[in-house]
Amino acid sequence: MKRWLVAVLLVILVAAFVWWRHAGTAPAAGGKHGAGGPQAVGAAKAVAGPMAVTLDELGTVTPVATVTVLPQLSGYLTDVAFTEGQMVTKGQYLAEIDPRQYQILLEQDQGTLARDEAVLGQARSDLARYELLGRQKSISEQQVADQGFLVQQDEGTVKLDQANIDTANLDLAYCHITSPVDGRIGLRLVTVGNYVTSGSTTGIAVVTTVAPMSVIFSVAQADLAPVLVQMGQGASLTATAYSSDDSTKLATGVLSAVDNQVNTSTGEVNLRAMFQNSDGSLFPNEFVNIHLLVNTLQNVTLVPSQAVQTGAPGSYVYIVNADNTVSVQKVTTGPTDGVNTVITDGVSPGDVVVTDGVDRLSDGAKVVATIAAPAAGSTAPAVTPRQHHHKHGKWNGGEGNSGGNASPAPAQ
Repeated sequence: MKRWLVAVLLVILVAAFVWWRHAGTAPAAGGKHGAGGPQAVGAAKAVAGPMAVTLDELGTVTPVATVTVLPQLSGYLTDVAFTEGQMVTKGQYLAEIDPRQYQILLEQDQGTLARDEAVLGQARSDLARYELLGRQKSISEQQVADQGFLVQQDEGTVKLDQANIDTANLDLAYCHITSPVDGRIGLRLVTVGNYVTSGSTTGIAVVTTVAPMSVIFSVAQADLAPVLVQMGQGASLTATAYSSDDSTKLATGVLSAVDNQVNTSTGEVNLRAMFQNSDGSLFPNEFVNIHLLVNTLQNVTLVPSQAVQTGAPGSYVYIVNADNTVSVQKVTTGPTDGVNTVITDGVSPGDVVVTDGVDRLSDGAKVVATIAAPAAGSTAPAVTPRQHHHKHGKWNGGEGNSGGNASPAPAQ
């Protein structure tokens, strides 16, 4: 009985082993080729088209003016006339300091001026009489001269009184605090009833201009030369601001200024781009991504970035030949926008390059290529673009490209 059971178990094990070997070597369902057959790859045709050379940098939204509204004299704050966060215009009334003490000082100065003007009038009258007596030789010339000097002294006193009145009027104007610029006013820093002083650094509130708005960003000194060349030729370089995650377009503006020196600690140069910001999409001090369009190359050879590989030969692509084999082709690359890469040497428009499945290929391998069709009316390679471009326009010196998958050096 035991021998019979052992025999049955041996038969079952042999049958299972034969089935496993057969299942492991049989062609998979759906027509996949077994070992040694052509490899299925994705491909695209190289095309001629434009390439935007752009610099992508992180920037900070920087207002053209940020003004802390400071009291210019001392006194109790009697009124605050603004709403926190509202838009204000230059000269708009914001707050008031108790003006009564300054009104009293003004009236005192006006009284002093009236008195001194009367003294001056009397001195002038005396001078006229002395001059008449002097011509008649009734008094000495010294008396006439002394009276003339007295008149000049009184005239100076009257001018001083007028200056004091002007100062008092200015103080009264300072009691009426207005906005120095157009912009958005922030949260109030003091409330009614507080005693403010001219030496305060806190201020009443902060007004920040929001339209127009600028963004300051930095570029590496190696990327600065093309920017300076374009600006030297009078070109207006377009700067586009995207959200901090680089997914949402916020505003479009122009490059307005380049700083006058390189930061020696970072090797970068600050640039400023200006935006109208009429919709307020750029908020002060927020971080944004700036895409600066430096140049647009026309009629260059473009391939999908994933077709470009790097290895011992440098940068290369797999070209699909007419006999459905692939050949390793060394290439010289230009700028890339992350989706497409410029090929300056090694590939011509119309050549078919492998874009998917390159990690399984070698020189001379047989392939079954599925060529993606470009969109109607498009001159770009048949690839699906991302929602936004990242690090586009970065020159790589003709060697290497981060757009493709790294793979071992192909056999030569």
